[in-house]
Amino acid sequence: MKRMRFLVLALTLAALMCAGCAPKKGGLENPAKDEVTIGFPDIPSGFDPLVTSGHGSCVPLLYSTLVALDADVNVVPDLAESYAVSDDALTYTFKLRSDARFTDGAPVKASDVVFSYRTIMDSATEIDLSAIDSVTADGDTVVVRLKHPQSTFILTATGVGVAPEHAYDEDFALKPVGSGPFKLVQYDVDQQMILEANEDYYGALPRIKRAVFLHMSDENQQLMAAQSGQVDITLTSAPLAAMNAIDGYNLLVEKTVDNMGIVMPTIPTGGGTSVLGNAMGNDVTCDAALRKAVAYAIDRRQLCDEALSGYAAPAYSENDGMPWWNPECVIETDAVYAVRLLEEAGWTDTDGDGIREKNGLKASVPVYYFAGDSARQAVAMSAAVQVREKIGVELIVEGMGEGDMMATMVAQPVILAWGSANPITSYYLYHSSSIGQDDWYNPESFGSPVVDGYLDAALNAKTLEEAIPYWQKAQWDGATGTSMRGECPYIFLVNKDHLYFRRDGLNTGDQMIHAHGASWTLVANLRDWYWES
Repeated sequence: MKRMRFLVLALTLAALMCAGCAPKKGGLENPAKDEVTIGFPDIPSGFDPLVTSGHGSCVPLLYSTLVALDADVNVVPDLAESYAVSDDALTYTFKLRSDARFTDGAPVKASDVVFSYRTIMDSATEIDLSAIDSVTADGDTVVVRLKHPQSTFILTATGVGVAPEHAYDEDFALKPVGSGPFKLVQYDVDQQMILEANEDYYGALPRIKRAVFLHMSDENQQLMAAQSGQVDITLTSAPLAAMNAIDGYNLLVEKTVDNMGIVMPTIPTGGGTSVLGNAMGNDVTCDAALRKAVAYAIDRRQLCDEALSGYAAPAYSENDGMPWWNPECVIETDAVYAVRLLEEAGWTDTDGDGIREKNGLKASVPVYYFAGDSARQAVAMSAAVQVREKIGVELIVEGMGEGDMMATMVAQPVILAWGSANPITSYYLYHSSSIGQDDWYNPESFGSPVVDGYLDAALNAKTLEEAIPYWQKAQWDGATGTSMRGECPYIFLVNKDHLYFRRDGLNTGDQMIHAHGASWTLVANLRDWYWES
């Protein structure tokens, strides 16, 4: 693992030395004004909307959804020209527009919507439609009946793409037929995908008529592609953005809720095993006083500057700035308070080595990050230095492959990233029903009857507005909650900016605040992109 970490550092330094600080010449020739070439790290293995989630995928490009989100995170019409909700919030009635057609020319019918929803409901996918009792078609109307009110349902619907029942077969994932603003015209596995504008799209036609997505997962490759003028826009990292300027390109900086934080197991060893058979718990991090001391000791603004060259903002929760965020989650750096928490809890440095102990147990734990993720590595290392120097708690930063991470994170601290436009993420992260499952949620084994009550009330509220006070109380109600002022199962560190080298003249439209993941969130509004004259 350490070898992998040093390899990442070496590659990054090599790129910086190669690229230097002087402006480079990009843009060998003017691109066609209705085409764009994108350096893209996440070329998918398939395009089936019924097996993948909506916002971090191809769904907004290739498929219609009943409703959509605009740049201000408002729910707006898409395939449904209108919708109504019953007074008991159990029945959603969607009236479909009449001019929507799939790219094979067939009209989009209410039965296609029913087929898509039922297929997802009958499958084990990452799209959670478990709250739906029934979905039926009546002419051009779709009626969704819920088992119980679910405040987030309408947000979930913004990510469910509609597939044609008549064309959905075993080849669909690689030969998709949608009714969105673009259609897939070429796909080369792990190399590129090419989209063209769907001229029969019912909405405003895209001004970008052809978009070439070139697979580029390595940040050095992305940098060189921009320097050579191979791409019109590509993702980059904070260190490379800070040390490179490219003639003919500008740096696009998008603010995000893409947060990084250290998840800390909250139960002691022997606290049980996960469904995958992995032992859960950690005898050091199960102490809430130690977790909170670490949280209060860290200067997050310093982290942003040291680890991400200033391209980040301090993070205090998984949803900073969203409508359901509780601003009282914000904490000020206070090393004196952090030391007092530790000493009152019995953590003292008895052997003079600079690391505290309690009952013979060292305040020392590893913190794992995904090997190859230089941003998480840098943030974790910067935090570790602060914590060791300020309060005598040792965080040993090590890289780990993704295959080993799920088994490890239920027993050791891990730096993870979250951020979404749906508060149901908070439910999955902290509700006790998520403990020990075979996914990335709640590896810290956090459970609180009080928090469960708030989360249940929020999820079962009739509207998004009615749910907000409960989401906020789950974070901090003045006495407890999931925030760092409360039980502190997560130590949130930074919301990293999403950074792109963008060719001058390319307008990427009004972007919705970016969720976790810097690639699909960028192109979700590709229909609004254009070249300025």
